[in-house]
Amino acid sequence: MSTRSSRRALLTLAFVFASAPAGAVRGQTPADTLPWPPVATFSILGFDPETGEIGGAVQSRVFSVGNGVLWGEAGVGVVATQAIVDVSYGPQALGLLKLGYTPDVVVQTILAADPNPDPERWSVEGRQFSVMDARGTVATHTGSRASAWAGHVVGEHVSAQGNILAGPDVVQDMVDAFETTEGHLSLRLMAALEAGQAAGGDTRGMQSAAMLVVAEDGGVWLNNDVVLRLQVDDADDPIAELRRLVEIAARQRERIRGGR
Repeated sequence: MSTRSSRRALLTLAFVFASAPAGAVRGQTPADTLPWPPVATFSILGFDPETGEIGGAVQSRVFSVGNGVLWGEAGVGVVATQAIVDVSYGPQALGLLKLGYTPDVVVQTILAADPNPDPERWSVEGRQFSVMDARGTVATHTGSRASAWAGHVVGEHVSAQGNILAGPDVVQDMVDAFETTEGHLSLRLMAALEAGQAAGGDTRGMQSAAMLVVAEDGGVWLNNDVVLRLQVDDADDPIAELRRLVEIAARQRERIRGGR
């Protein structure tokens, strides 16, 4: 999204809505008018103030969920766009964060500017959307038409959100696991996914998972802001496979950069 387009989107707002409160749950109805089966997804965004790393992780009963849900840029923020997914929300949100707008303004600006080409099937009220800036401030939207059970929980430097879940324990347990797990951000995000699955997760099952962590010069190669970008596109237990990859990445960091 260009700077000009970002500013135009902001100027179209008559007012700025307040961001959804922590623990928000809407009166969901199934998205049975969608042109595809509803996709159940749970994700988490998190920030580590000690390292400056920001990142996200996701699991879903859909092939290659990492290709659409997670977006991030070092020094800018991370984004999860899910449910009735509009993939453009990712780059739009990062563009607005770059302009200095807060996550709550970013979320409501993008929702307000959504063209809704077919409101009966593509309504913003069917979407979930979470934005975290590079300081760990987060804002999250769960639409009233997101397929049940859908909701989100916001903690300190963390937000968990999901739809077509076993219930509210999924997102609450994810936040609890993130806040109580020690170690690298990737391990905390991983613990959150595992806790969400243990609480019932996606009621339709598992298929794919992904994780993205970024930080300025945080990668293991020169001029690399990507700490890790991992995808499990199709597996019987994608969370277990993602855990295996996360631990390989941890050993690589330890070997190359002394645990950074």
